[in-house]
Amino acid sequence: MKSSRGLSLFSFGFSLVVLDQIVKILVKSNMSLGEQIPIFGEWFRLCFVENEGMAFGMKWGGAIGKYILSSFRLVLSGALIVWIRSLLRKENVPAGVLVGLTLITAGAVGNVIDCFFYGLIWEDAPFMLGKVVDMLYFPIIRNAAGQTVFFQPVFNIADSCVTVGALYLILFQWKFFSSDERKKS
Repeated sequence: MKSSRGLSLFSFGFSLVVLDQIVKILVKSNMSLGEQIPIFGEWFRLCFVENEGMAFGMKWGGAIGKYILSSFRLVLSGALIVWIRSLLRKENVPAGVLVGLTLITAGAVGNVIDCFFYGLIWEDAPFMLGKVVDMLYFPIIRNAAGQTVFFQPVFNIADSCVTVGALYLILFQWKFFSSDERKKS
């Protein structure tokens, strides 16, 4: 049972990373930087942007900051994998906790791949200094001038995995993370 649960989680996480990478490669290979393709009217577009790797395109500390961020992502991904494996060995760990952590891990791994390898493949950037490819854009609320006034970020599938996983854990699995509940498992 535990091994099939672990295999299912691995397959789920691996599928998310593969989907994220396929979409990023298709966008990077077939769209021009800044190009937008309407998918669902004005509500959803593919919009090809690249960022230095932090949320909302923030930069921190130049190349040194990028190395630190990339290293942090790698360490975080490894720690999450180890934690999920340890939780699989315990009794009574809710499947939702494992799924939420797997979503976060898949998202972290997806963006690690961008940072580590995309610079080498497309940009002549050193190892670990590649930019993250973003493409999902939902300009939900616009003013009379047509400018987006709500939800301007452009993000990717990996970012979505991290966000959905974290929100799911906070909203629906928070009891597990209380000290009393974890001691029971």
